[in-house]
Amino acid sequence: MLIRSPKDFWSGLLFAALGIGAIWVGSNYPLGTAARMGPGYFPRILGILLIVLGAIIALRGMRVTGEAIPAWKWRPTIIVLGAVVIYGIIIGWLGVAISTVFLIVASAAASHEFRWKESVIAGLLLSGLAVSVFIIGLGVQLPIWPTFITR
Repeated sequence: MLIRSPKDFWSGLLFAALGIGAIWVGSNYPLGTAARMGPGYFPRILGILLIVLGAIIALRGMRVTGEAIPAWKWRPTIIVLGAVVIYGIIIGWLGVAISTVFLIVASAAASHEFRWKESVIAGLLLSGLAVSVFIIGLGVQLPIWPTFITR
């Protein structure tokens, strides 16, 4: 077996693994029928599609020559994961608006193309979108602003 495009091959296997996981999760729910879908219908169909797509991509990785997988970059991984963990910790205290700006700016700092002005603008826009969709639209029970200001 010769892998000519490691990126395609391993991403195909990742898709297939996610498909298997979706089928496994969906197997705990009733399937229903196509006309009357149950809660397990969508995860199983999605899982099957992911497995098929993953197989196609993995087979392509064995036929078409492509790039090798670059070395793993630990710094950006740690910065982004750390920003998400800190976001989860501070969202209840600082609120969605400020926490989302922090998350976007901190995650953008992981890139070698990081620019403060663009990151803050993107953070403000995405913060407004998050408040509009989740707090106002869906009614998620999280504070918009810091608790020490609103009390």
